[in-house]
Amino acid sequence: MSTAVEPRTLPVRVELLRQWRRRRTQVTLALFALLPVILWIAFSVGDDPTPGAAATSLTDLAQASGPNFTVFALFSSASFLFVVVVALFFGDTVASEASWSSLRYLLAIPVPRVRLLRQKAIVAAILSLTTLVVLPVVAVVLGTAVYGAGDYLSPTGESLPYGTALVRILLVVVYLAIHLLWVAGVATLLSVVTDAPLGAVGGAVLVSILSQILDTVDALGSLRNLLPTHEVFAFADLLTLDVDGTDLARGVLSALVWCIAFGATAVWWFRRKDITS
Repeated sequence: MSTAVEPRTLPVRVELLRQWRRRRTQVTLALFALLPVILWIAFSVGDDPTPGAAATSLTDLAQASGPNFTVFALFSSASFLFVVVVALFFGDTVASEASWSSLRYLLAIPVPRVRLLRQKAIVAAILSLTTLVVLPVVAVVLGTAVYGAGDYLSPTGESLPYGTALVRILLVVVYLAIHLLWVAGVATLLSVVTDAPLGAVGGAVLVSILSQILDTVDALGSLRNLLPTHEVFAFADLLTLDVDGTDLARGVLSALVWCIAFGATAVWWFRRKDITS
């Protein structure tokens, strides 16, 4: 005698479609797609570099080629904008349901708590990664169209062929996606602790800002290596001729450790939380 198998509750595709329809998601993706356009307009209306002057920064070299323009956009977004968008999608996972007083109804379907948290985290990761990819893709297309398919030129005088530069930019995006896992972890934890989405999102961003401030305190010495934001710009090593993976490996390990610590705490807290909303 065969037994009927109940469909799994809260499938990813349903939750993804639900989140995709939200104005918050659409506006966020649109803004990140428009950011390279805004940067291009800013360069267009600004003063041109002084003829004959040596280019010593990424800003000076941003108009040198499509890859340069893309790298500038990534450096400009890495330490804050990307943090905000990951905090937005992950911090909103559970807290928004609680604020809408729909969380207890979801759990009454029933959706097991760990499954609900996992499904929402998967959807948040998909949306975060999509946003993270949209910016460099638009920047590469726009930058190449406007500034040409030239070599990537670094402030140190090194250069990478166009094709090689695009591969390195892809690796930069992969590194940033891994690095931002710590933000996903802390935002998820705050999302299950509080019923206020803005508090969860803002709290994760504030943790990032605090970590970056502490990272500037030389008196902390080697303790700064433990901060989750310490290796945020380690991806710069991927844009050199001879890649040194030491800082990259340290950044990946740090992100994974912090993500697991915050994520495990979030699961532990959510399983024991008294759901009243």
